Order: sequence, then C-alpha cells, then structure tokens
Amino acid sequence: MDARGGLRPLPPARVHILLAREASTAAIIRRGPSRHTCVLGWNRYSDDIEVGQWLRGRIYERRCDLSPDGRHLICFAMNGRWSSASKGSWSAISRAPYLKALAFWPKGDCWNGGGLFVSDRDYWLNDLYGSHTLARDDSRLRRVEAPPMEAYGGECPGVYYPRLQRDGWALQHVSSSDGVQRSVFEKPLPFHHWVLRKIACAGFDRRQGRGAYYDEHALWNRRDGRTIALPDWEWADLDRKRLVWVERGRLMTAPLDKAGLGEARELYDFNPLTWQSLEAPY
Repeated sequence: MDARGGLRPLPPARVHILLAREASTAAIIRRGPSRHTCVLGWNRYSDDIEVGQWLRGRIYERRCDLSPDGRHLICFAMNGRWSSASKGSWSAISRAPYLKALAFWPKGDCWNGGGLFVSDRDYWLNDLYGSHTLARDDSRLRRVEAPPMEAYGGECPGVYYPRLQRDGWALQHVSSSDGVQRSVFEKPLPFHHWVLRKIACAGFDRRQGRGAYYDEHALWNRRDGRTIALPDWEWADLDRKRLVWVERGRLMTAPLDKAGLGEARELYDFNPLTWQSLEAPY
C-alpha cells in the first residue's frame, strides 16, 4: 500500500542481456517478482524474442556468460533449498536460452559460481575455493583452469568485470563514496564521437529496486565534452551498428546523431511476462 492507501505499482522487470560475440543472438535474463527468473532468446537480426525457461529462484546475471556462437549459457543460480540435490545454489551449463543443465555443479553457498566462455568449446568455472561438486556433465565442453585477466574478488565483479573487458569495455577508473564503489567502463560508439559509459556499482544503494550490484549509464562526447546522463537505463551496449538499452523493463533502441539520441523505439516489453512451466527441447 502507498501513503494514500492504494496499491503500489509493481516495479519494472529487471533485465540483463548477454550478446553472443560471434553470432546474431543473445540470451536475456529477466527477473520479477524477485524469485521468478526467465531466460529468453533474442534474434538480433529479426528482433524476434522468445521465452526459453523460467526458474523459481535467482540467477546471478553478472556471473553468467554466453558462448561466442550463442549456443551455450553458463550461469550461477540459487533457490535456497539447501537440503536438496542442488544444495540450494549451483553453477550450470545449458543450451541457450534454456536452463536444463547439461553440466551441473551443486554448490551450497553464494561465493563465486558461474564462469566465462574462452571459446565455443572451452569455459572457465568461477571456483576459486573449490566449492563446486560436479554432479554430471553431458556438455561435451572443456573446462580450462586459467582465470581470465585480473581478479576482482569472489562475487559478481569476479566474472562481470573480465566479461566487460573481453567484450570491448575499457576500465577507466574506480572511485568510492557513500558506501558504493563505482567502476567506470567505456566503449566507443561509431557515431559522431560518442562514447557509452557504464558505471558498474558495487554496494547497497537504498533507492527502490537497487541491489548490491547495479549499473548506471551515460553518453559522453569526446569532441565537445558533453555528457548525457541516462539514469533509467539498466543495461546498454552496442549491437553491431545500433545502440540498444533496457529502460523500465523494456528493450529500446534509437539513432544517435551529433545532437544526441533521436526518437526511441521499443523492441520488446518484458513487464507483462508471467510464470510458465516450460520444457527444454532436449
């Protein structure tokens, strides 16, 4: 209830997207309500989006990755059923955009987990303390032991920051204030000297809908120094030659010219989606 006694509007769906590096597909992780998570597939040529599978639990999207060919998803998830076979949390590899595990590691805590794809067939499991127990592996993929790039700790930045850097984001600087660490990443855009800034925040912000890890965004022009703050963008990236972002649970795109963003166009609204019990086709 709100202060006037009416029903509060539901918060928008939380959305994070993994773009395949060498294919025209993407995996979309959509959360809401808090313990209902859905993975969807996105054909980035046709902009068709289809639901893969739902999970009654949380997927830690910043510890996930998509193989370069877009075929496999590695993720870390938690449902809190600590006495179950999954031990309440687990890492898994599946066929994107589905969640039925081909490789499955019950874990039992929320440190580390998930991983990164080194190639279509090779992956790194985020298992710094050896807390994963392999239950099965029918993936026909190969695990490599070398961690990627720099180490950023045992939670989400340990996977997320190396993933950003691998995918063309340059870490510019890190600062801290009000209990929140802000790591500023930048990616040049092929439009009129614009640069997309992603401020990866780590720490508890008490604003509605913010957790321990969240991103803020801005556009900065290298030629004239203009900055356009984009406080409602939850996720953003360059999709080939277009700028795409998520705002209030909707996937958007818009042209970018010398003056800034043009008229935005909605590609998909994730807010109306509700739980479905779906089977993976394998």
